[in-house]
Amino acid sequence: MKTFLLSAIAAVLCSAFCVAQDKPEEYLRPYPEVWSVTEGLVAPESAYFDAASGFLFLSQIGDGGGKAKDGDGWISKLTPDGKVVENVWVPGFNAPKGLRSHGNTLWVSDIDRIVAIDIEKGEISKEVVIPDAQFLNDLATGEDGTVYVTDMVASKVYQYKDGQVSVFAEGDELQNPNGCLVDGEHLVLGGWGKGFNPEDFTTQVGGQLLKVHRTTKKVTAFTPEPTGYLDGIEKDGHGGYYVTDWRNGKVFHINAKGESQVIMTFPQGAADLAYLVDRHLLILPRMKENTLTAFEVK
Repeated sequence: MKTFLLSAIAAVLCSAFCVAQDKPEEYLRPYPEVWSVTEGLVAPESAYFDAASGFLFLSQIGDGGGKAKDGDGWISKLTPDGKVVENVWVPGFNAPKGLRSHGNTLWVSDIDRIVAIDIEKGEISKEVVIPDAQFLNDLATGEDGTVYVTDMVASKVYQYKDGQVSVFAEGDELQNPNGCLVDGEHLVLGGWGKGFNPEDFTTQVGGQLLKVHRTTKKVTAFTPEPTGYLDGIEKDGHGGYYVTDWRNGKVFHINAKGESQVIMTFPQGAADLAYLVDRHLLILPRMKENTLTAFEVK
Protein backbone atom coordinates (compact mmCIF):
# COMPACT_ATOMS: atom_id res chain seq x y z
CA MET A 1 0.00 0.00 0.00
CA LYS A 2 2.83 2.37 0.93
CA THR A 3 4.58 1.59 -2.35
CA PHE A 4 1.40 2.32 -4.28
CA LEU A 5 0.92 5.68 -2.53
CA LEU A 6 4.51 6.74 -3.15
CA SER A 7 4.23 5.78 -6.81
CA ALA A 8 0.99 7.72 -7.16
CA ILE A 9 2.48 10.83 -5.54
CA ALA A 10 5.56 10.58 -7.76
CA ALA A 11 3.36 10.28 -10.84
CA VAL A 12 1.37 13.39 -9.89
CA LEU A 13 4.53 15.40 -9.21
CA CYS A 14 6.09 14.27 -12.47
CA SER A 15 2.92 15.15 -14.35
CA ALA A 16 2.82 18.62 -12.83
CA PHE A 17 6.51 19.17 -13.57
CA CYS A 18 6.12 18.05 -17.17
CA VAL A 19 3.15 20.35 -17.75
CA ALA A 20 5.10 23.28 -16.30
CA GLN A 21 8.05 22.51 -18.55
CA ASP A 22 5.83 22.35 -21.64
CA LYS A 23 4.36 25.82 -21.11
CA PRO A 24 5.56 28.48 -23.57
CA GLU A 25 8.30 30.69 -22.23
CA GLU A 26 6.99 33.86 -20.64
CA TYR A 27 8.45 37.00 -22.16
CA LEU A 28 9.01 40.39 -20.58
CA ARG A 29 6.55 42.85 -22.17
CA PRO A 30 5.84 45.71 -19.74
CA TYR A 31 5.01 48.28 -22.42
CA PRO A 32 1.69 48.62 -24.27
CA GLU A 33 1.55 47.39 -27.85
CA VAL A 34 0.37 50.16 -30.18
CA TRP A 35 0.13 48.22 -33.44
CA SER A 36 1.45 45.12 -35.18
CA VAL A 37 1.82 44.01 -38.80
CA THR A 38 2.30 40.44 -40.01
CA GLU A 39 0.65 40.20 -43.43
CA GLY A 40 3.18 40.27 -46.26
CA LEU A 41 6.24 40.18 -44.01
CA VAL A 42 9.02 37.70 -44.71
CA ALA A 43 12.07 38.05 -42.45
CA PRO A 44 11.79 41.80 -41.72
CA GLU A 45 15.24 43.02 -40.69
CA SER A 46 15.48 46.78 -40.31
CA ALA A 47 12.89 49.48 -39.57
CA TYR A 48 13.77 53.12 -40.19
CA PHE A 49 11.66 56.26 -39.86
CA ASP A 50 12.56 59.00 -42.33
CA ALA A 51 11.45 62.25 -40.72
CA ALA A 52 11.67 64.28 -43.93
CA SER A 53 9.18 62.14 -45.86
CA GLY A 54 7.20 61.04 -42.81
CA PHE A 55 7.34 57.39 -43.81
CA LEU A 56 8.62 54.26 -42.14
CA PHE A 57 10.76 51.98 -44.29
CA LEU A 58 11.31 48.27 -43.68
CA SER A 59 13.86 45.93 -45.24
CA GLN A 60 12.64 42.40 -45.89
CA ILE A 61 15.17 39.65 -46.50
CA GLY A 62 12.69 37.15 -47.94
CA ASP A 63 12.79 33.37 -47.84
CA GLY A 64 16.42 32.80 -48.82
CA GLY A 65 18.18 33.93 -45.66
CA GLY A 66 20.62 36.71 -44.85
CA LYS A 67 23.47 35.48 -47.08
CA ALA A 68 21.57 34.43 -50.21
CA LYS A 69 22.00 36.36 -53.45
CA ASP A 70 18.59 35.29 -54.67
CA GLY A 71 16.89 38.55 -55.63
CA ASP A 72 13.87 37.96 -53.39
CA GLY A 73 14.44 40.83 -50.94
CA TRP A 74 12.61 44.15 -50.99
CA ILE A 75 11.88 47.40 -49.17
CA SER A 76 8.43 48.20 -47.77
CA LYS A 77 6.85 51.60 -47.15
CA LEU A 78 4.56 52.21 -44.17
CA THR A 79 3.18 55.04 -42.08
CA PRO A 80 4.41 55.37 -38.48
CA ASP A 81 0.89 54.29 -37.47
CA GLY A 82 1.49 50.86 -38.96
CA LYS A 83 -0.46 51.25 -42.20
CA VAL A 84 1.24 49.49 -45.10
CA VAL A 85 1.39 51.99 -47.97
CA GLU A 86 3.19 49.62 -50.34
CA ASN A 87 4.56 46.26 -49.22
CA VAL A 88 6.87 45.77 -52.22
CA TRP A 89 7.80 49.42 -52.59
CA VAL A 90 11.23 48.80 -54.12
CA PRO A 91 12.16 45.24 -55.23
CA GLY A 92 15.44 43.99 -56.64
CA PHE A 93 17.38 43.21 -53.47
CA ASN A 94 19.03 40.01 -52.24
CA ALA A 95 19.06 40.21 -48.44
CA PRO A 96 18.63 43.91 -47.56
CA LYS A 97 19.44 44.91 -44.01
CA GLY A 98 20.47 48.36 -42.72
CA LEU A 99 18.58 51.50 -43.76
CA ARG A 100 19.35 55.19 -43.31
CA SER A 101 18.60 58.33 -45.31
CA HIS A 102 20.44 61.47 -46.28
CA GLY A 103 18.36 64.07 -48.06
CA ASN A 104 16.07 62.41 -50.59
CA THR A 105 18.19 59.25 -50.69
CA LEU A 106 17.51 56.10 -48.71
CA TRP A 107 20.64 53.95 -48.44
CA VAL A 108 20.35 50.17 -48.07
CA SER A 109 23.01 47.55 -47.32
CA ASP A 110 22.74 44.31 -49.29
CA ILE A 111 25.41 41.64 -48.61
CA ASP A 112 28.26 43.10 -50.70
CA ARG A 113 26.82 46.36 -51.96
CA ILE A 114 25.08 49.51 -50.81
CA VAL A 115 22.12 50.74 -52.82
CA ALA A 116 20.64 54.23 -53.07
CA ILE A 117 16.89 54.71 -53.47
CA ASP A 118 15.31 57.97 -54.63
CA ILE A 119 12.63 58.35 -51.95
CA GLU A 120 10.34 60.59 -54.01
CA LYS A 121 10.42 58.32 -57.06
CA GLY A 122 10.62 55.01 -55.22
CA GLU A 123 13.36 53.84 -57.56
CA ILE A 124 16.95 52.61 -57.23
CA SER A 125 19.25 55.45 -58.28
CA LYS A 126 22.71 54.02 -57.56
CA GLU A 127 24.49 50.79 -56.69
CA VAL A 128 27.94 50.70 -55.10
CA VAL A 129 29.57 47.26 -54.99
CA ILE A 130 32.19 46.68 -52.29
CA PRO A 131 34.32 43.85 -53.77
CA ASP A 132 35.99 42.68 -50.55
CA ALA A 133 32.83 42.77 -48.44
CA GLN A 134 31.80 39.50 -46.81
CA PHE A 135 28.57 40.30 -44.93
CA LEU A 136 27.44 43.91 -44.94
CA ASN A 137 24.93 44.53 -42.20
CA ASP A 138 23.86 47.82 -40.65
CA LEU A 139 24.29 51.22 -42.22
CA ALA A 140 24.49 54.82 -41.00
CA THR A 141 24.85 58.24 -42.61
CA GLY A 142 26.73 61.32 -41.46
CA GLU A 143 25.52 64.91 -41.76
CA ASP A 144 27.96 65.38 -44.67
CA GLY A 145 26.45 62.46 -46.59
CA THR A 146 29.14 59.92 -45.72
CA VAL A 147 27.72 56.39 -45.61
CA TYR A 148 29.09 53.95 -43.03
CA VAL A 149 28.36 50.23 -43.28
CA THR A 150 29.44 47.37 -41.04
CA ASP A 151 30.91 44.12 -42.33
CA MET A 152 30.17 41.78 -39.46
CA VAL A 153 32.10 38.74 -40.67
CA ALA A 154 35.24 40.73 -41.54
CA SER A 155 35.04 42.93 -38.39
CA LYS A 156 35.25 46.07 -40.52
CA VAL A 157 33.42 49.30 -41.13
CA TYR A 158 33.50 50.71 -44.66
CA GLN A 159 32.74 54.27 -45.60
CA TYR A 160 31.46 55.67 -48.88
CA LYS A 161 32.46 59.31 -49.26
CA ASP A 162 32.86 61.56 -52.30
CA GLY A 163 32.17 58.63 -54.60
CA GLN A 164 34.88 56.42 -53.10
CA VAL A 165 34.76 53.35 -50.84
CA SER A 166 37.42 52.91 -48.17
CA VAL A 167 37.92 51.08 -44.88
CA PHE A 168 36.92 53.38 -42.02
CA ALA A 169 38.00 51.02 -39.22
CA GLU A 170 38.82 47.34 -38.80
CA GLY A 171 40.15 44.79 -36.34
CA ASP A 172 39.19 42.60 -33.42
CA GLU A 173 38.56 45.58 -31.16
CA LEU A 174 35.43 46.31 -33.23
CA GLN A 175 34.02 42.96 -32.02
CA ASN A 176 32.55 41.96 -35.40
CA PRO A 177 30.12 44.88 -35.43
CA ASN A 178 26.53 44.51 -36.51
CA GLY A 179 24.65 47.70 -35.62
CA CYS A 180 25.89 51.22 -36.31
CA LEU A 181 24.62 54.74 -35.75
CA VAL A 182 26.12 58.19 -36.19
CA ASP A 183 25.85 60.20 -32.98
CA GLY A 184 27.69 63.51 -33.20
CA GLU A 185 31.43 63.01 -33.54
CA HIS A 186 31.16 59.28 -32.92
CA LEU A 187 30.07 56.21 -34.82
CA VAL A 188 28.28 53.96 -32.34
CA LEU A 189 28.75 50.24 -33.00
CA GLY A 190 26.92 47.23 -31.65
CA GLY A 191 29.50 44.48 -31.22
CA TRP A 192 28.40 40.93 -32.01
CA GLY A 193 31.15 39.63 -29.74
CA LYS A 194 34.69 38.32 -29.42
CA GLY A 195 35.87 34.96 -30.76
CA PHE A 196 33.55 35.08 -33.78
CA ASN A 197 32.82 31.82 -35.62
CA PRO A 198 31.90 32.56 -39.26
CA GLU A 199 30.32 29.12 -39.68
CA ASP A 200 27.47 29.60 -37.19
CA PHE A 201 27.90 33.26 -36.19
CA THR A 202 28.43 32.39 -32.53
CA THR A 203 31.01 34.11 -30.35
CA GLN A 204 32.96 33.15 -27.25
CA VAL A 205 32.06 36.41 -25.47
CA GLY A 206 29.13 38.76 -26.04
CA GLY A 207 29.58 42.14 -27.66
CA GLN A 208 29.67 45.61 -26.15
CA LEU A 209 28.30 48.92 -27.33
CA LEU A 210 31.31 50.78 -28.72
CA LYS A 211 32.03 54.33 -29.80
CA VAL A 212 34.51 55.13 -32.57
CA HIS A 213 35.62 58.74 -32.93
CA ARG A 214 34.95 59.67 -36.54
CA THR A 215 38.17 61.69 -36.85
CA THR A 216 40.76 59.98 -34.64
CA LYS A 217 39.24 56.46 -35.03
CA LYS A 218 39.78 55.85 -31.32
CA VAL A 219 37.58 53.01 -30.06
CA THR A 220 36.08 53.12 -26.57
CA ALA A 221 33.63 50.78 -24.87
CA PHE A 222 30.40 52.54 -23.89
CA THR A 223 29.12 49.53 -21.93
CA PRO A 224 31.78 48.26 -19.51
CA GLU A 225 30.74 44.60 -19.69
CA PRO A 226 29.73 42.24 -22.53
CA THR A 227 26.08 42.95 -23.31
CA GLY A 228 24.98 40.51 -26.02
CA TYR A 229 24.76 39.87 -29.76
CA LEU A 230 24.02 43.51 -30.48
CA ASP A 231 22.04 44.53 -33.53
CA GLY A 232 19.87 47.65 -33.79
CA ILE A 233 20.84 50.94 -32.10
CA GLU A 234 18.66 54.03 -31.71
CA LYS A 235 19.05 57.16 -29.58
CA ASP A 236 16.61 57.52 -26.68
CA GLY A 237 16.66 61.34 -26.69
CA HIS A 238 18.39 61.53 -23.30
CA GLY A 239 21.98 60.57 -24.14
CA GLY A 240 21.32 56.84 -24.05
CA TYR A 241 20.24 54.18 -26.52
CA TYR A 242 17.75 51.44 -27.22
CA VAL A 243 19.63 48.37 -28.45
CA THR A 244 18.58 44.89 -29.55
CA ASP A 245 20.23 41.50 -29.03
CA TRP A 246 19.22 39.48 -32.08
CA ARG A 247 20.27 36.01 -30.95
CA ASN A 248 18.81 36.24 -27.44
CA GLY A 249 15.70 38.21 -28.41
CA LYS A 250 16.32 41.08 -26.01
CA VAL A 251 15.74 44.82 -26.10
CA PHE A 252 18.02 46.86 -23.85
CA HIS A 253 17.91 50.41 -22.63
CA ILE A 254 21.43 51.70 -22.14
CA ASN A 255 21.53 55.00 -20.29
CA ALA A 256 23.96 57.89 -20.73
CA LYS A 257 26.33 56.28 -18.20
CA GLY A 258 26.56 53.04 -20.20
CA GLU A 259 24.41 51.10 -17.73
CA SER A 260 22.23 48.52 -19.47
CA GLN A 261 18.87 47.06 -18.53
CA VAL A 262 16.76 44.49 -20.35
CA ILE A 263 13.34 46.08 -20.93
CA MET A 264 11.67 43.53 -23.23
CA THR A 265 12.26 39.95 -24.37
CA PHE A 266 11.15 38.01 -27.44
CA PRO A 267 11.99 34.83 -29.33
CA GLN A 268 15.24 34.92 -31.28
CA GLY A 269 15.29 37.55 -34.02
CA ALA A 270 14.78 40.94 -32.33
CA ALA A 271 16.31 42.93 -35.17
CA ASP A 272 17.13 46.51 -36.18
CA LEU A 273 14.62 48.77 -34.43
CA ALA A 274 13.39 52.31 -34.95
CA TYR A 275 12.55 54.75 -32.16
CA LEU A 276 10.45 57.89 -32.58
CA VAL A 277 11.47 60.06 -29.64
CA ASP A 278 8.57 62.53 -29.82
CA ARG A 279 6.00 59.71 -29.86
CA HIS A 280 7.88 57.35 -27.52
CA LEU A 281 7.32 54.70 -30.19
CA LEU A 282 9.71 51.75 -30.39
CA ILE A 283 9.18 49.82 -33.63
CA LEU A 284 10.71 46.35 -33.62
CA PRO A 285 11.15 43.95 -36.55
CA ARG A 286 10.71 40.46 -35.11
CA MET A 287 12.57 38.75 -37.90
CA LYS A 288 11.93 35.08 -37.16
CA GLU A 289 8.28 35.75 -36.33
CA ASN A 290 7.65 37.67 -39.59
CA THR A 291 6.20 40.50 -37.53
CA LEU A 292 6.69 44.24 -37.06
CA THR A 293 5.42 45.58 -33.73
CA ALA A 294 5.28 49.06 -32.22
CA PHE A 295 5.36 49.64 -28.47
CA GLU A 296 4.93 52.80 -26.43
CA VAL A 297 8.18 52.98 -24.49
CA LYS A 298 8.80 55.91 -22.15
